[in-house]
Amino acid sequence: MNRSLKLFTVAALAAGVAACGSDSSDATGTVSFGLTDAPATEFSNVTVAFTEIQLKPADSDWISFPLDGFETVNMLDLQGGVTEPLITDEEVLAGNYTQLRLIVDTDNSFVKLKSTGDTEYSLAVPSGEQSGLKLQGEFVVAADTSTDFTIDFDVQKAVVNPAGQALADYMLRPALRLVNNLEVGSIAGTVDASTVIQTECADATAYSGMVYVYEGSGATPDDLGSENEPLVAVPVSDEDNPGTYTYKAAFLTEGNYTVSYSCSADDNEMDEDLTFVGTQDVQVEVNTEKPINFE
Repeated sequence: MNRSLKLFTVAALAAGVAACGSDSSDATGTVSFGLTDAPATEFSNVTVAFTEIQLKPADSDWISFPLDGFETVNMLDLQGGVTEPLITDEEVLAGNYTQLRLIVDTDNSFVKLKSTGDTEYSLAVPSGEQSGLKLQGEFVVAADTSTDFTIDFDVQKAVVNPAGQALADYMLRPALRLVNNLEVGSIAGTVDASTVIQTECADATAYSGMVYVYEGSGATPDDLGSENEPLVAVPVSDEDNPGTYTYKAAFLTEGNYTVSYSCSADDNEMDEDLTFVGTQDVQVEVNTEKPINFE
């Protein structure tokens, strides 16, 4: 298990080719950034008070946009393709960008656990109010074009409870993924209750497992925090229709993936040998929901 706090590198994303005739260094485009969450299993509320988003053009200084209202947004409400806008149609210089930051107000950030009701636990971000949560990697803003991005904030990976940490009850580590909304699709489906859930889960009412999604075909499934950890791990639930267990992994860029199911408990700070079943390959296509069921 690699226990170091990992910074998930953002793959280079092309927003499109700049419009003809827009060769001037002061050409602009507009950008929108939304926030979504790959859900967690043990929390009932994860409120991260984002105060500012900062973008770094490759050839100029940081530009900043203040954010209002995020001290009241429960990240766990942003699941299954639901998003919350950060900024909308803001005009910026066209060209390559190399970094993105989300500045956090730690005093107004907290988590609640399903097991302890309304008790609030403090949530700290190292340098959260200075350099914030960082996304390293390139993205492109095309001239005379509107480009929409989504930041996938993965609570399952990001919120940790490190032993001996006195700064706060919980810590927030970088676990952000940036996608261009024109380049994504999703995977969704069911997990059969009478065979898979009944066989694999000790108590499905308490925990009905997760579907793990890995980049590339033929991947070997492993747990969160491992050398081959999933891109996302999404909970299986029958909350919407009791007895029918479903899942959805949204905002996946077009390409090949491996999916698998496990009902073994997965602590993102411990190395565990999980039992995986139903491993299969899937090709994600743009603007398409690919059905993958575990039977």
